[in-house]
This record gives sequence, structure tokens and C-alpha cells, in this order.
Amino acid sequence: MKWAVFIYTFYPKKLTCIHNLLPTKLFELKKTIQAHLALLATNLFFAVNLICAKELFKGSFIKPFGLNLIRIVVTAILLWGLFLFKPEKTTINKRAHWPRFLLCALTGIVINQLLFIKGLSYTYPIHASLLMLITPILITFIASWLLQETLHIYKIIGLIFGITGASVLILARKQDTHAVDVLLGDTLIIINAISYTFYFILVKPLMKIYPPIVIIRTVFTLGVFIALPFCWSETISTPWHLFHSIQWMELGLIVVAGTFLAYLFNAFGIQQLGASVSGTYIYLQPVFTAVMTVVLMGDHLQLYKLIAAFFIFSGLYLANKTPQDA
Repeated sequence: MKWAVFIYTFYPKKLTCIHNLLPTKLFELKKTIQAHLALLATNLFFAVNLICAKELFKGSFIKPFGLNLIRIVVTAILLWGLFLFKPEKTTINKRAHWPRFLLCALTGIVINQLLFIKGLSYTYPIHASLLMLITPILITFIASWLLQETLHIYKIIGLIFGITGASVLILARKQDTHAVDVLLGDTLIIINAISYTFYFILVKPLMKIYPPIVIIRTVFTLGVFIALPFCWSETISTPWHLFHSIQWMELGLIVVAGTFLAYLFNAFGIQQLGASVSGTYIYLQPVFTAVMTVVLMGDHLQLYKLIAAFFIFSGLYLANKTPQDA
């Protein structure tokens, strides 16, 4: 099914004959199911990404910035590999768009990913996963401010709830072998969420002009050159000779599943179901992460984490609620 999603996304013309042989409603239903499965896989991949990265850091196999450069470079190469199989006719021919693409690469790839992975190396995976849920809340609030959208009472209460949940996680300051500096790690995750919020707002006008795959490929490519000076020293200091099959598997899951496929599947889900439906799947990411950390890492779901989860989940729900839904 995953390959069906992949093939249909990038080779729709080759499936035209199949489309004509199937009833329209049946084909549309299959696309809908594929989109839901793609979004489900996306958030599972993100959760796996957190666990695998944390394991690599814990064993001192790789440093955060080194891992990030590998993620960005390999993903960019894979995206260009797709381009070689199916060249895009769309070109970025307007000079005015390049500064926006650069800002998207800076906020959505470099600052976003560098601070997220760096923060993850200091804090718990469940903290990182829950704090990422404040991103949609920030998007709703900042979009209301910058784009002059209506800021109703639900959005304000949702923001307050989101901040409260994040504060509960940060102020707990519980540390063990899985977290070396919770306060610093959580703070970096929040800054990463703010950076991604600005990326989301910056990329929105481009999404109306260019296909998602073109935007993703462009920002990752630009991100390679921006991140290189900050990440090169940690990358070349990676002790590759210490890697065994388990470490290579974890690195592969992070780069291929947690980055490359996650971005493609998410774009496919948004294209087929819309941003609102796709956004609801983000609720699953902390659930997947919590289960994996408890089962695989021996972590515990302390009361403060459940309280923080309640406030953040509630804040996300209220931030996306409209007065007409009441």
C-alpha cells in the first residue's frame, strides 16, 4: 500500500488506464484510504524517528548536528533521484520567489531540524512529541496576527492551554539517563516549533503556485548549503567504525522513513484530504511515542506528563475550533 501511495503521487499519468477501468467512486475511495494510511504512517515514522535518534545519542554514536546534516543531504539526494525518474516541468522562474524559498529553507529545514534534534538529545522523546503539538496552536495564533484573521475566544483559550501544558513539562525538570538537561531541551523544542510556525506561514503562498514536491525538494536543497557550515565538524567526527547493524538500521529509519517518506506521505495526505483532516493525525504522534518509549526504552508516564498532555491536546482542539462548532 505504501508503494501504491508513492507511485500514484508521482506517476499519476501511468495509472490513467487503471483509473478508466475502475468505477470513479471506487477509485476515489481507494485514494482516500491510501491518504489516511499515508498520514497514519507519517506520524508513526515521526515517532520512530524520535526513538531511534535518542538511542543513537544515548550510545554516543552520532552528534545531533551531524545526524541532521545526514538527514538533510540524503533526503535532498533522494528527492532529486525522484526528479530524474520523473522530471518536473515546473520551474521556479520568478526571481522574487527565491528569497521566500531561502527563508523557508532557513526556518523549515535548518533552524527547525537543527534545534529539534539538538533539543531531543537533551530531553525526553515524549516531551519533544508533546511540545511539537503546540506548533498548530502557534500557527493559528500567529496567522491571526500576521494575516489579520479573526482571533476568537477559542483560539485565545487554546493558546493559554498550550502554554500551560508546555510550562508543566518544562518546570517539572525531571532528569534521568534518558534526559541530561530537560529545561534546555524543551526550550530548544519550543523555539523549533516557533521556527516551523513561521515556515508554515511563509510557504503558504508558494503552495498556491508550485507543486508540493517542488517546494520540498527546493527547500531541502537550499537547506543543505545553509546547514553545512554549522554541521560539518560534528558530521566528520562521527565514529562510523563503531556502527553495527542496529545503528545502521536506526540511521536508515531516521533518514528514509522519518524524513524522506514522512515528508512525501504527509504531502500526499494533505493533497488528498486537505490540511484540516491531515492535521488531526498529529494527535497520534505522542501516543505512538509514549507507547514506544515505555515498551522499548523503559520510560514511565508520570502524572505531570499526563497533565501536560491534557492541556496541550485541549489547547490544540480549542485553537482549531470555530464559534460555529459550539
